[in-house]
Amino acid sequence: MNSKAYFGKFGGQFVPETVMFALDELENAYESIAKTKEFKDELDDLLKNYVGRPSPLFFAKRLSEHYGHEIYLKREDLNHTGAHKINNALAQALLAKKMGKKKILAETGAGQHGVATATAAALLGLECDVYMGATDVARQQLNAFRMQLLGAKVVSVEDGLKTLKEATTAAIQAWVNEIESAFYVIGSAVGPHPYPKIVRDFQSVIGTEAKAQLENYGKKADYVIACVGGGSNAIGIFSAFLDDESVNLVGIEAGGLGIETPYHAATLSKGKTGIIHGMKTTVLQDEYGMISPVHSISAGLDYPGIGPEHAHLNDIKRVRYEAVTDDECINALYFLSKMEGIIPAIESAHAVAYLEKLCPKLDKKSVIVVNISGRGDKDINTVIGYEKGKIYG
Repeated sequence: MNSKAYFGKFGGQFVPETVMFALDELENAYESIAKTKEFKDELDDLLKNYVGRPSPLFFAKRLSEHYGHEIYLKREDLNHTGAHKINNALAQALLAKKMGKKKILAETGAGQHGVATATAAALLGLECDVYMGATDVARQQLNAFRMQLLGAKVVSVEDGLKTLKEATTAAIQAWVNEIESAFYVIGSAVGPHPYPKIVRDFQSVIGTEAKAQLENYGKKADYVIACVGGGSNAIGIFSAFLDDESVNLVGIEAGGLGIETPYHAATLSKGKTGIIHGMKTTVLQDEYGMISPVHSISAGLDYPGIGPEHAHLNDIKRVRYEAVTDDECINALYFLSKMEGIIPAIESAHAVAYLEKLCPKLDKKSVIVVNISGRGDKDINTVIGYEKGKIYG
């Protein structure tokens, strides 16, 4: 067993033999190319001058006054393409080009990773296919069109629930068919090793910046909160704080219509150990081990698994994982919009919603950082049409 492939008992490479060649090639390229000064300098230049990093750490004055705590928002929504996804997509696409690949493949739920990958492909002159569940194509029409505008081919997946799980499965199958010429840009901290570590490393810029920005304010975080679907924005910001046990880390999952109902995507709240998309992790499944259908108003959080590092951090109780319902999320989206003039993505609004639960319980004034992983432009139609109790996806 390759111990490097695991976080505790989670992770691994549960894939067909045909994929092992590509995973070995990727791991070797990551070590020999992505860790060189030349690659890092080129990526840093793109992150600064193309993406617009560092993203600000904004002191939310009105939110802080309302809750009685110091609340800072990490503004990943201000990145080019509108979310944290570009950090990882651009880095992986750059690595693909250095490896001599001509084509990149991606899966997407909310569409932000698809847009980021299509953007990186356009910038670097690569062919790009993005796999997206038909349900998500319908509720994220704007992002689907943006990808096409950027020159990518959007492949609508009609299987199953037609959401992120099915899109990921279809993208992996397509990759197997083009394994020698194509590079699979995974959008979250999921999949077989080395993807969870690569995505974490490329997203760790969020946490590194946030920690330094807090120090510039003369502050130290008491709580860091991020939404969790597969888990890339969360592991990105958590990574800088994991070694400091005094910092409470909280991941917020999609509670859907409530975790006491079948209509949610709260993997760590209700899941069991299983295998999905090439990794051993925590999975929502039935008594026979079949992957359960999931529900969330958020196209980016309705995934029945979780990144293996999150499963491990939950297992060792270093990170606390909680669930927020659709209704709590939508209320938080309206509240942040009106209080600070920031319209967050529905995904990010889950993290904002947790302030309502956390702040009244704190016995001393605390410094709280919330990762605003994306902006809400893509979700306006969903918010307009929102009905409490409606099944989405």
